[in-house]
Amino acid sequence: MKTNTENTNAFLIHICGFGGFLYPFGSIITPLIAWQTLKNRSTFLDEQGKEAVNFNISFSLYKFLVGIIFVPFAIGSFFKNWDNFNHINWNFNDFDFYSSDFFGFLGFGSLIGILGIIRIILTINAAVKSKEGENYKYPFTIKFIK
Repeated sequence: MKTNTENTNAFLIHICGFGGFLYPFGSIITPLIAWQTLKNRSTFLDEQGKEAVNFNISFSLYKFLVGIIFVPFAIGSFFKNWDNFNHINWNFNDFDFYSSDFFGFLGFGSLIGILGIIRIILTINAAVKSKEGENYKYPFTIKFIK
């Protein structure tokens, strides 16, 4: 049976994922440190720590890939409107950064924002479930640490 201390520690491991809002790579480093310091206390903490670290690494990878995919579309949108730079007027109201398709600046910005909201919701859900003593498994997670 899990004790209240184990549940609280598992809750804190999951909440440590919000360290990314405070400093770069904090969403990976902070849960990793918390998991490494608490994993020997119980198997429940070890499992929840692995889940939290794997989830945060996976979502960082997803956001990186979306950012990498965004670059060609941003460059394409920029050069598609290159003829607007030839005018002396430099009126940026005519410059279409949003492009006519979904994959413009607005589309990829929205996608990264949606990924961020999903990450926040899943992290809070995992923290609440682990506080109740449930062994939570994140969806969309690549198992880097087994």
